[in-house]
Amino acid sequence: MRFVDLIEKKRDRMALTKEEILFWIDHYVKGEVPDYQVSSLLMAIVLNGMNAEETVALTMAMMNSGDVFDLSRIQGIKVDKHSTGGVGDKTSLVLGPMVAAAGAKVAKMSGRGLGHTGGTIDKLESIPGFHVELTEEQFIKQVNEIGLAIIGQSAQLVPADKKLYALRDVTGTVPAIPLIASSIMSKKLAAGSDAILLDVKYGDGAFMQTPQRAIELAKAMISIGNGMGRNTRAIISDMNEPLGNAIGNALEVKEAIDTLHGEGPEDFTALVLEAGAIMLQQAKIADTEEKAKSLLRSTIEDGSAFEKFVAFVKAQGGDADAVRQPEKLASARFVTELVAKEEGYIRSIKAMDLGTLAMELGAGRATKEDVINPAVGLVLNKKVGQKVELNDSLVSIHHDLPLSSKWLDELYASFEITREQAKRQALIYAKL
Repeated sequence: MRFVDLIEKKRDRMALTKEEILFWIDHYVKGEVPDYQVSSLLMAIVLNGMNAEETVALTMAMMNSGDVFDLSRIQGIKVDKHSTGGVGDKTSLVLGPMVAAAGAKVAKMSGRGLGHTGGTIDKLESIPGFHVELTEEQFIKQVNEIGLAIIGQSAQLVPADKKLYALRDVTGTVPAIPLIASSIMSKKLAAGSDAILLDVKYGDGAFMQTPQRAIELAKAMISIGNGMGRNTRAIISDMNEPLGNAIGNALEVKEAIDTLHGEGPEDFTALVLEAGAIMLQQAKIADTEEKAKSLLRSTIEDGSAFEKFVAFVKAQGGDADAVRQPEKLASARFVTELVAKEEGYIRSIKAMDLGTLAMELGAGRATKEDVINPAVGLVLNKKVGQKVELNDSLVSIHHDLPLSSKWLDELYASFEITREQAKRQALIYAKL
């Protein structure tokens, strides 16, 4: 088999066979196919697509390119959740403890952030002592004992995706739904859970700009997951403004703790209840959405969700005192308020701009080598639809270094204030 034959088939809009896709992935991981040929094939896929059978075959080949976790020794149904990412998305920090406190088993692998803010792992590592390196034995033991573990992705988990994603990133071949779906699902399936909930985001702060494209991606991933025997569902959620109020690692941990105490932002609380209700149904803990939500609310009211978070943090070496007393978490040297120069209503907030500005404070990474400052970030004091008076604080800036006037101007430009009140979009666009 010649690799150029695969390129020519896809160039001519023909489907690749399972054997051809396996040949591609196997030989590329071994270093036997050059980047320039794989780049050509990827561009042909971006232009001409892949059918459902090809996408499943690609996912399977990538999944089997490295370690595949066997979680059969964990008692009960294992549930996992994946978000396509967004600004202020600290969902796993609340969702995991709530769902585990309600009786489900949450076995999750998460990644680090590259871009506007840290990933789930970076946020957890802002808790002193917290570590994400567990052996498979430790991971299984912890989920069996307390119902929840979140670890970093193994270096040997889906090595094909690491190579392919790095190549796609520099060859303009990222935006292809079959490639995105196989990248995400190969990692989720290799992680070993029985059920997967996908939170596919759309809007200014998301990879998918429209709900229609988000639905297209979600359907592709659901088809892959269900086709491989995993109960896979999705919610389509809005990311045209940041989720919750906090953007930045320790700040988001503090907001997660507030939410576990029942004092979190309305939009963030609503999302974790919606997502958690689906996960509890997938885990066969509840048979209706109403029962599931009632269970989740009770874990907040009786404190069991927060205590589950404390137990989880402690099990992974984190400082439980810092969780019980969040003021002990990292804090910035300065807090500066950005105030409104006019009165009116918040019409829109540019989520991606806020994420980028938070990254420039040190809350995220522009390159893989960058070191995150857990203390810095932004806390929104106004959201879309809210009234603003002159000199009201729009956002609290947590920073360690002086702020330039240019940076402050860009931050102010992220808020659109109008005379007429704007209507907030529904947070959940669809459930699939």
